[in-house]
Amino acid sequence: MFVSFLVIRLTGRVYPLEIVIMTEAVFEPTIQPQAIPARELLPWAVFVGLLLLLAIYFVGAEEGATSLIPGMYVHEFVHDGRHLLGFPCH
Repeated sequence: MFVSFLVIRLTGRVYPLEIVIMTEAVFEPTIQPQAIPARELLPWAVFVGLLLLLAIYFVGAEEGATSLIPGMYVHEFVHDGRHLLGFPCH
């Protein structure tokens, strides 16, 4: 139910105004969550899997003869992570 009346502002003009009575206001959500199809998730899952495999390589095997990057920079950067994950290094 709407109540209509006129409001007079400081300028002297009359404006129509409608007020909603709160006891009759009902909240009805109109947006429903939609499922994401598996075919859209699969490329992201493969990408994240490859990133994880690359991270495991750098933490677990980037040392010595199998090193892709010369020097000990990567080894020293991930040294504590190696021990945390149980990879021996010295």
